[in-house]
Amino acid sequence: MATASAPGKIILFGEHAVVYGRPALAVPVTQVHADVEVADSPRAGIWIHAPDIALHAELASLPPDHALGAAVRSVFAALGVSPFPPLEIRITSTIPVASGLGSGAAVTVAILRALSSMIHSPLSNGEINSLAYEIEKLHHGTPSGIDNTVVAYARPVYFVRGQPIEPFKVGAPFTLVIADTGISAPTKESVGDVRKLWEADKPKWEKVFDQIGEISEAARTAIERGKTDELGPLMDSNHALLQTLTVSSPELDHLTEIARKSGADGAKLSGGGRGGNLIALVEKYNAAHIAESLLSAGAKRTIITEIA
Repeated sequence: MATASAPGKIILFGEHAVVYGRPALAVPVTQVHADVEVADSPRAGIWIHAPDIALHAELASLPPDHALGAAVRSVFAALGVSPFPPLEIRITSTIPVASGLGSGAAVTVAILRALSSMIHSPLSNGEINSLAYEIEKLHHGTPSGIDNTVVAYARPVYFVRGQPIEPFKVGAPFTLVIADTGISAPTKESVGDVRKLWEADKPKWEKVFDQIGEISEAARTAIERGKTDELGPLMDSNHALLQTLTVSSPELDHLTEIARKSGADGAKLSGGGRGGNLIALVEKYNAAHIAESLLSAGAKRTIITEIA
């Protein structure tokens, strides 16, 4: 038997603009995770059990573009394993789906790790990251690559598409409240809508992407220097720019305002938008109060996490 786990993730700054070559910052969220267990099977074939999505199927019955099946097949292809050994794969996750917490990437990374360990050929972080990126295309169409990167390495990362990954240090810990709107919002749709905007008026939206990229750069500098008090205004500015990109929603805007009125230093949507999660920068002593205020205002769940 082999097991593996992968954390969720949250984007701090730079979502959407990262697809167009600007930097983004993301961090792992270990309070939620995907877990995969692989065991020898007494029956023929590879059987995938994902009770969270009511899936119990043999690999051969899944279409080529099914993300879980594709992840399994990619391991064997990368390692040159044929024929496939009979296995039972069980997948569970505490990460809400389509909420900006990287559920798809986490499940994929956990599958890749568990399967490669089971057949005694563990893949490196870099190999897992590359394979996971290919599976992310099934989830998101034109993914930035940030989800699979931060989940595969389980470290805070500064990410520019097409450039080497840069883990970065956190100069002083800071606390976030993550609030889930409860609205499922597939990233693929919002990414596609932003692309339509960009194609219709590239000079206009390139300027917006530039502004978001500048915010990401300033945020990295502040985090590395331990100047976490500078992050709140940067979050607010980033959220305003995401609103102009039409990827916010009334629910996200309402909850960001509630967070600020309850004492948060700043708040913004995180991820694809149109639903999913927001993040609020808070003082540690005030985190529980702000989380409760968000729940009272309609958030379906909250997570308090320290970035350190």
